[in-house]
Amino acid sequence: MARMEITTETSTWLLQAKDFLDEARRLKPGPQRNELRETAKVLREIAKLEMQAGKPDRRRSH
Repeated sequence: MARMEITTETSTWLLQAKDFLDEARRLKPGPQRNELRETAKVLREIAKLEMQAGKPDRRRSH
């Protein structure tokens, strides 16, 4: 049976997406809020693709 590795590290992309969503929640509904939400959506998709590819986050400095 294959073992699944679970990592506790959070992708930089997901952390940035969270920041964008937090900022969007502070704004009144409108174009700026929608833009922040769309940006967060794209960042989440990038994180998802990165995880599927099995590549480490290149933006993280060690």
